Formats: sequence, C-alpha cells, structure tokens
Amino acid sequence: MRTLLSLGLMIAAAGIAGGAGESGGRPRLRDLGASPGVLPPGPLNAITDVAGVRVGHRTLVRGDGVRTGVTAILPHGGDPFREKVPAAVWVINGFGKAAGFLQVRELGQLESPIVLTNTLAVGTAVEAVVRWTLARPGNEEVRSVNALVGETNDGWLNDIRALPVTGADVAASIEAAQGGPVEEGSVGAGTGTRALGWKGGIGTASRRLPERLGGWTVGALVQTNFGGILRIDGVPVGEALGRYSFREELAEAPPSESAAGAGAPDGAERGDGSCMVVLATDAPLSSRNLERLASRSALALGRVGSFVSDGSGDFVIAFSTAERIPYGGPPVRTVERLANDAMSPLFLAAVEAVEEAIYNSLLRATTVTGHQGRTVEAIPVEPLRKLLGSSGRASSFRPPSETPVPPTPPLPAPSSARRTRAGP
Repeated sequence: MRTLLSLGLMIAAAGIAGGAGESGGRPRLRDLGASPGVLPPGPLNAITDVAGVRVGHRTLVRGDGVRTGVTAILPHGGDPFREKVPAAVWVINGFGKAAGFLQVRELGQLESPIVLTNTLAVGTAVEAVVRWTLARPGNEEVRSVNALVGETNDGWLNDIRALPVTGADVAASIEAAQGGPVEEGSVGAGTGTRALGWKGGIGTASRRLPERLGGWTVGALVQTNFGGILRIDGVPVGEALGRYSFREELAEAPPSESAAGAGAPDGAERGDGSCMVVLATDAPLSSRNLERLASRSALALGRVGSFVSDGSGDFVIAFSTAERIPYGGPPVRTVERLANDAMSPLFLAAVEAVEEAIYNSLLRATTVTGHQGRTVEAIPVEPLRKLLGSSGRASSFRPPSETPVPPTPPLPAPSSARRTRAGP
C-alpha cells in the first residue's frame, strides 16, 4: 500500500501538458512494455488492420468552450450503401441516443458509415450521413437510408448546448477516412470525453489469430467516456493513483461538498458516462455470430474497471468485411459462414482488442481545458510506467512504435485527420 500511495503522489510531478487535437508524443500501452492478453496484435494494432477499414476524424476546438468532434468508420473504400456488409449491434446498457440500431438488428446489414459524436449532435449526424449517401453516384433513386450514429456526452469539457457540430463536420470526417495508423486520444469524437478518472478519447487495437485458429483479424475502436475503477492488465491503477468512482464516499473522512452525491456535476465520481465500441473482422460471420462477438465487449469493459453504471450508455457495433451485399442484387445468394464451434478464438480476440483499445484511448489522450475553465488531466505516464513495472506487468520502457501517428494541427483551429496506409 505504501508503494501505491507514493506512486499516487507522483502525479503532482507529472505535469499538465497538451490539449485537444494534440497527442504530445504520448505513448500507447505497448510503448510502456505492457502486452495485455495472449494473442498477437496486427501490424498497426488498430481497427485498420482489418483490410479495407477506414477511419476519419473531425476535431472541433474553438474558443474556451468547444471541445468536441466526429469520428467516422467505413467498412471499405466503396459505397457502403450499394455494397452493404453483414453487421450486428449489442446494447450493454441503454442510457444513450444511438441511431439506426433497430434496422441493423432486424436486417443484419450495415449500409452507411458509422459515425461517433456527442449526444446532442446525433440528429445532425443522421441528417449529414443521409445527405452524404444520397449524393453518392448511383443513389439518385434511393428513398431510405439507415444512418448509424453513436454518441457519448462530452458536456463537461465541451459547450454541448452550443450545438457546434455541423453537417459539414460530419461529412468532413467521412471524407477524411483512410486506412493506416489511426490517430487516438483527444481527437474527433474523443476530443471532450473523460474516462475512469482521466481524460478519455478515441482508442484502437487489434488481434490477429494464428493460422491454426483461423488466421482472422479482429479490430476494435472505442470512444471512452465512462467511469469505474481503472485496472490495466490486472494492475489496480485507479486505486494506486487515487482516481476512482465513489472515492470520497469510501474515505474515512466525511465527503466534501464536491463529492458525488453532493452536487458533483455530470456524475463526476459516480461512474456515469458511456462507451461506444466498434468491432471489425475479416472472418466470414453471419449477423447472428457478429452479435455474439459484439456481446463479448462487455467482458472487456469489466476487465478495465467499468461496472456499467446506471447512467452509462454502452453500445457495440460489429461488422464483417468478408462479404459485400450488393444493393438490388439477386434474391438468392450462396455465402460461406464460419461455424459456431469456430467462434471462441474470435471471442477472445474481441475481448483483448477492446480492452487494449480502451487503454490506448487513455494513454494517447492529452490534458484538456474546456467549457467554464474545467480541466481533465491525462493519465500520468511516468507513475503508470513505474506502477506497471513494479507489478511485473511491463518490461523496461520501449521507444514508440515504428509507425508513429503524425500530430494534428495545433490549437485552436479545428482539424480533420487523414491517414495513409503503412505496410501491406
């Protein structure tokens, strides 16, 4: 316990740096020598390790209050409406405003980009995705579009009531989508989020099964904005660093006026918030087995310390790139499907990828000051590295990966991230 307390005191010496849209050279989890799980990651350790998947961001930072954005995920480089893919959704806790989930559940198909943004921008995003789809060549006669939009509430750091996200911002995130390294942290839909006591954001990771287990890849992307008691690869980080839900109520001294339950805004210490999870795989899965895959994300949330609070909206979207379903295609199709008894390795891959994606969302995030002067600190790297090392869960510090993510433009200008695929 003495070691945990001393590591917690090191936070003051860690400093506050960076801001929305800047990674500040912060590491990913594996740069600290930690390797959670038993399966190997893909070359980029990102959702884009699933061939064809593309990610784009639009980061909005204006004045003292706007700290928000949009993140778009596309299953391939074609028109997602004219070349649909098998998909499924899963609701862990339904305190959220996700759009388009019912049709995906009914038909088992994804026909639009997946867009993540803030709670009050869902309507804007739905309209923008519809307009973007209708404007695509060949869609002149289309009269129904199921736009898939997820959200978390960034109203603590972002002036969410100003409704800063526009249709043009949503379209820009879609147009910016490319393969290759994915920018993480305080960018896109993660610009104003917070998670597990620290600055949250966008994170990604992947797992590639060995050939003996099928050789398939599972990639995950998360938008983290939830509470709990942070554990990293089994290490009780939240307790050691003194940041966790209900900490003041559990202390020996009476809770302060700022404690949760005594006026703490937005459930600051009660674990409220949300997490959006997007899973992609190249395994030939039916929508039924994609739903089973999506449901395993709840296990990853538990591993990192979430208890899925009453006010947490936790949603999962999963899709497979193994098949493209043509719009207006033949009424009978012959397709290959992975058998049920071959699913277990993919379940493990999904749990490990989502878990590590959440860690990366925290580590890549930077300290952000926003609406009404509120500041949410990034998790301190040096105390975390020492804590993981002392627990035996990490080797000595390793330099950043050989495919670093280029920084986004400096504050305060809004930015959109475009990436080029690296490697095969």
